[in-house]
Amino acid sequence: MIRGLAVLVSLVLLHGCATSRYQHANDFTPAPIADIKAIADPVPVSEPRSSLGNPSRYRVLGKDYEVMKDAEGFTQEGIASWYGMKFHGHDTSNGETFDVYKMTAAHKTLPLPSYVKVTRKDTGQSVIVRVNDRGPFHEGRIIDLSYAAAVKLNIHNDGTAPVKIEVLKAPLSEAVLWIQAGALSNPGSAERLREKLSEITANVGAGDWTVGIYPKEKGDITLHRVRIGPVPESEVPALIEALNNEGFAKSVLLSQHQLER
Repeated sequence: MIRGLAVLVSLVLLHGCATSRYQHANDFTPAPIADIKAIADPVPVSEPRSSLGNPSRYRVLGKDYEVMKDAEGFTQEGIASWYGMKFHGHDTSNGETFDVYKMTAAHKTLPLPSYVKVTRKDTGQSVIVRVNDRGPFHEGRIIDLSYAAAVKLNIHNDGTAPVKIEVLKAPLSEAVLWIQAGALSNPGSAERLREKLSEITANVGAGDWTVGIYPKEKGDITLHRVRIGPVPESEVPALIEALNNEGFAKSVLLSQHQLER
């Protein structure tokens, strides 16, 4: 059921679909970047597979797409485009917030998040981007770049360019989640809850789950959020069952992009 919910939400978040959640009907160019050299390429790493945005199959505009299970060594040649302010501040397919000034991109079938080298075939210029979204769904285009990435490749004026993409780091094979069992204003109560959760989880699955306290300012108070994780998605049902049996039936599941909210 957890995976089914993630698939449903991920389909809603696909940026290539025209939906009323955008306040602008058409895309438009962001404010110019004063110093493009100040925006660094991301460092490629193998992150946990996003719990959102990675359905095995999805459909957009009547066409079916299959998300790759393993993208190590994947290369592709075709046309790159970019997307801008219409989508700025909205959720990407994996639930993160799209920022036109970050080095990110959208791809139809790469597992999220993947780190990709994008090289212009006509100029030899290259950048590294973190793929966290789905698209582009225009015929013949293989990758949609953020505005920052497009500026670095000098694509932002013409709109498109021929490129080769190479996967540098694909995500790990499984998504991870966090389980939040409480958010308490009293730090002593939070510590007692942490100790109790550590006892409960000691004999579930791997038995070495991290149980931590994460303070967060909320107005005039500090909430001490008590969480278990990261937990591989396959292990979550057993942990939830163990918590339910101990009276923690209102635990909340969190993906990585939700941790600071």
